[in-house]
Amino acid sequence: MRRFLNTPFFALVLKEIRQILRNKQLLFLLIIPPIVQLLLYGSALNPDVQNLKLGVLDYANVYESRELVAALTENGIFAAQTPPVSEAELSDRVETGKLAVGVVIPPEFPRRLAAGNAEIQILIDAVNANTAGIANSYLSQIVLQYNRRLKTTQTALPVQAQVLFLYNPGLTSSWFFIPGVMGLVLTLIGTITSAIAVVKEKDVGTLEQLLMTPAASWEILLAKVVPLFFLLMGDVLLALTLGRVVFRVPFQGNFLLLMVLSACYLFVTISIGALLGTIYQQQQQVLLTAFFINMPMVETSGAIAPVESMPPFFQTLSLLNPMRHYIAIVRGILLKGVGLEALWMHALALVVFAIVLVTISTRQFRNQLS
Repeated sequence: MRRFLNTPFFALVLKEIRQILRNKQLLFLLIIPPIVQLLLYGSALNPDVQNLKLGVLDYANVYESRELVAALTENGIFAAQTPPVSEAELSDRVETGKLAVGVVIPPEFPRRLAAGNAEIQILIDAVNANTAGIANSYLSQIVLQYNRRLKTTQTALPVQAQVLFLYNPGLTSSWFFIPGVMGLVLTLIGTITSAIAVVKEKDVGTLEQLLMTPAASWEILLAKVVPLFFLLMGDVLLALTLGRVVFRVPFQGNFLLLMVLSACYLFVTISIGALLGTIYQQQQQVLLTAFFINMPMVETSGAIAPVESMPPFFQTLSLLNPMRHYIAIVRGILLKGVGLEALWMHALALVVFAIVLVTISTRQFRNQLS
């Protein structure tokens, strides 16, 4: 042990730890952004739509039409606004964004309802196609339930489906987003901090001093990586704690397996940052390039939107994205409780990415020092 403490590698590790502790901006970057991003994205990212502004022009104004309006607003998805006085006003309010949905109930509604062929007109602001599609689905279901309520003598349907929601029975959206935000935070923080740690030696002109030490090139790079690695593992624990305490995300799987695979992914992100740090000479160049690389990784990883919603080409391309594999691992362990027998392909992909990127970044760093 004493022999190890006297090695150049240990001295370099102590130097990096002292630099990190003195660097208040780096400590801020490692602690505050993960907390803010997890709380913000976990609360704000929600695929469900609620309180859509609804305007109803009820020409009939009878019991049946008022029952339909009550059915539209009773579940909290649509919030009734001040009724318009004309179709022109209704159309104008939808056009200007004051209403998301407009409903016109014609004066002949009760007569046609008795005849079994009543119609209503629905106007939906479809600028946001996703929200418009969800609103249309809700409206269709509400109208269907209203029809069934009217036909009290209707016989049972010949085929009935019993639906069970597995792994997220409450359909809590934060359970889907928190694992994705974990991958997002570790990717951004890991690449940026490691890149800055490497390129900073060039900025302050201490790279030549490192060349004069008896340490090998891989020892110099590893000494920079080790303190960041343990700090980022702390970010993993912080993210898991926030997800469990604040958002009640379950932890169904093996904790040790998650930490091992998280460590593997951290080597991927740190290697990407270290590689950028060896290529560029200034921190500004590194940050811009890291942003350019990280955004496509986030968008094709399934962190925000499901991979299945992407075009087939991008679904295939996302297999080359290590962040996609890590998020699949986190969701599988946290929500499904599966082990390595179900996640081995994702784990193998992470190991391959880690080996390749560590090898490339180490070689590039060695070439730079030589």
